[in-house]
Amino acid sequence: MQVVLVEPEIPPNTGSVARLCAATQLPLHLVGKLGFQITDRHLKRAGLDYWEWVQIHRHESVQEFFEGIPADQLFLFSKRAENSYVNAAFREDNFLVFGNETKGLPQWVFERYSDRIWRIPIFHPQVRSLNLAGAVSIVVYEALRQLGKLA
Repeated sequence: MQVVLVEPEIPPNTGSVARLCAATQLPLHLVGKLGFQITDRHLKRAGLDYWEWVQIHRHESVQEFFEGIPADQLFLFSKRAENSYVNAAFREDNFLVFGNETKGLPQWVFERYSDRIWRIPIFHPQVRSLNLAGAVSIVVYEALRQLGKLA
């Protein structure tokens, strides 16, 4: 299983996701234009001293990334999706894909993979979204639970 952030904007979120990937030994893909420099001190601070244990893959183009992955390996997450992530059946070969903090997934991705998009329920109508790093953590640990990796 692998974690994918599409055009992340906030360094501490990406750093926290990198720390999660180090802890769970999952590769991290950073896709498209980043809202920060990889050398950003906030990014490094959030990831602490775990960066050497994160397998990072950098993809300059969102389109090229998606062209290289079979659709059935993708699980994309958006607050606009209908299906709850708790109903997803995760596999070892999945890519868990999250959009950026302000816009989410690009519209063309949402349209092209509409049957592969899941949501994390939010119960209060005034809460627009969850923090990106928190959302990734929720999904990663549910996927690991389903795969029998939590012991």
